[in-house]
Amino acid sequence: MTTKRIIQFSVVFIMLGMMETSTAFIQEQQPMYNTAKQKLMEGKSIIGGTVYTSDPNIYCAMANAGFDFTWIEMQHSPLTHSDVARMIRACKGATAVPFVRVPAATPGDIQKATDNGALGIILPMVESVEEAKAAVRYAKYPPEGRRSQGGGQYGVLWGSDYRATANENIVIVAMLESPEAVAIADDIAAVPGIDVVFAASGDLGSFTGYSRDDPRYESLITAIHDATVKHGKKLGGPLQWYDRAGFNFFQASSESGLIRSGAEALLKTFKGDYEY
Repeated sequence: MTTKRIIQFSVVFIMLGMMETSTAFIQEQQPMYNTAKQKLMEGKSIIGGTVYTSDPNIYCAMANAGFDFTWIEMQHSPLTHSDVARMIRACKGATAVPFVRVPAATPGDIQKATDNGALGIILPMVESVEEAKAAVRYAKYPPEGRRSQGGGQYGVLWGSDYRATANENIVIVAMLESPEAVAIADDIAAVPGIDVVFAASGDLGSFTGYSRDDPRYESLITAIHDATVKHGKKLGGPLQWYDRAGFNFFQASSESGLIRSGAEALLKTFKGDYEY
């Protein structure tokens, strides 16, 4: 082989190497489309507005109101997966990314929610490590999980490379709502793939009978806090706990609550200026 030919081959190999390096760099630098998760990773707090109604107009109003994510409530509402698909599709490009509290932490509910484009899966009533692990398994594609490929609108919402990027964008939230769950909070928080541990303030009081000013109630919250922080996970609770140390994932009021409080604030401003 002549010297000229050797030089030509060397140039080709160098160029190919540069292209591979450039491609890898672009993949590594690809922006995260789950903006709520990005903020959490940066150490910031995020707030989600709760949505119970299937009306796309109301959903879009909530999704563009300034929240970081929408908390689409399926456990305590008549919302169906078809409803949720329409709601999310109606607001492609909204400032708030869609999170769904699924009716139950079952493979079917989790995979339907992710197929519909949810970037956050909120798991109700997590009371075992096995349940937490199974939820992660069905929310993530192989090799991290066992989520199967099928129909869905996720590609339209999040891009043609969704299959390759979904695992790093999905947020999984484990809600601890009972004393049994708190007893194993350390084990649940340790499960790989669980991103947020949520202290369910209302149900913890309901299941124990403790009022929120009861020291025993506070000890439950402390146990969840300590377990979550120990394992480097994010800690969630109601927006009223915004100033509590360690909390950075918050659920805000529902659309009906915000309409009511907004109307009350408006009328209070003008009270005395007009007769009703």
